[in-house]
Amino acid sequence: MGKITAFAVSRTLFVKPTFLSRFLLPQINNNNINKHSSYISILAGRVSGLTVNQSRRSFRSGIVAMAGDGPVNKSVEEWRAVLSPEQFRILRLKGTERPGTGKYDKFYEEGVYECAGCGTPLYKSTTKFNSGCGWPAFYEGLPGAINRTSDPDGRRIEITCAACGGHLGHVFKGEGFRTPTDERHCVNSVSLKFTTEN
Repeated sequence: MGKITAFAVSRTLFVKPTFLSRFLLPQINNNNINKHSSYISILAGRVSGLTVNQSRRSFRSGIVAMAGDGPVNKSVEEWRAVLSPEQFRILRLKGTERPGTGKYDKFYEEGVYECAGCGTPLYKSTTKFNSGCGWPAFYEGLPGAINRTSDPDGRRIEITCAACGGHLGHVFKGEGFRTPTDERHCVNSVSLKFTTEN
């Protein structure tokens, strides 16, 4: 399928699987993908080894496709100008909100959770579950949306937005939750922005 860039964030488009397979995918091939200054990042297709059919199963209510200009790079001053003080503390300074205080901890509407810093879709609501930890918990992120880095002490794995590097929280494995991945993405509500799919 040609080169797919890391993560682009300027616009978000939700399309049904049939639209993707019939209209969008045939337009992208090795010959024409490099002709455009804005690459198309598709979270179905070839990202993380998924096929279109697998994506239809994973994203039952639609497939997320994004178009844009690549990673979001801003100076500290630019981030301070667009984020609230609490968002800046958590997203840029790797802070943590107090447990049980976030607006998305016990929030279960259908839609997509985006990065509060740059708007990149991170999680589908169908992957959210009640872990009882006091923070929103998800068992997996959208393919390619989240980076993982071991903390300096090696005890935890930090998760950040792949597009802007904003701190989301930490991921824990093997805790015995009855989820498909046995992972818990423990995410600060302040790092997220919820949008409905319609």
